[in-house]
Amino acid sequence: MDIVDRGSVKDVDQQQFTAAFSEFLKKTGKLDVPSGNWADIIKLGIHKQMAPVDPDWYYTRCASMARFLYLRRTGVGAFTRVYGGLKHKGVRPSHFQRGSRSVVRKCLQSLEKAKIIEKHASGGRVLSTLGRRNMDTIAKQVAEKLARQAQQQQQQQ
Repeated sequence: MDIVDRGSVKDVDQQQFTAAFSEFLKKTGKLDVPSGNWADIIKLGIHKQMAPVDPDWYYTRCASMARFLYLRRTGVGAFTRVYGGLKHKGVRPSHFQRGSRSVVRKCLQSLEKAKIIEKHASGGRVLSTLGRRNMDTIAKQVAEKLARQAQQQQQQQ
C-alpha cells in the first residue's frame, strides 16, 4: 500500500493531520490569535466545565475547522453543532448543547485573515486555493512520515 502517492487530506489520519496543520499554523505566524486574557479563560461551550488545558488550543481548533471545510462548505451554525457535547446536569438526564459561537466566529475570522478560507457567495465558508494547497502539502508530509515509520517497523521485524 503506497500512501505517499496520495496527496489529499482525506487519505491521512485526521488526528495526525490536525496536529501537523496546527503546528504549521503556529510556525507561519499568519494566524491572528485573539489577544488579551480571552484565550486563557474562555470555555469552548456551555457543556464544558473548564477552559482548555492545552495552551495551543486555538491553533488546534482552527486546524480542525480548516480540515472540516476541506470536506464540505459550512457556516458558524454547523460548527457549533460539530463542537457541541452533552451537558451534565447532575442526577437529571444529560442533554446536547451547542459549542461556543464566539470561538467559532473568531477562528473563522482568523482563518480568513490568513487567506486559508473565504466566504462563499451563497453563504457559509469554503477553502481558498492557497488553503487547499497548504493542506495538501501538509497531508503529503504526514503520509510520507507514516510511510517511513511503517518501513522502519518492517525492517526491525
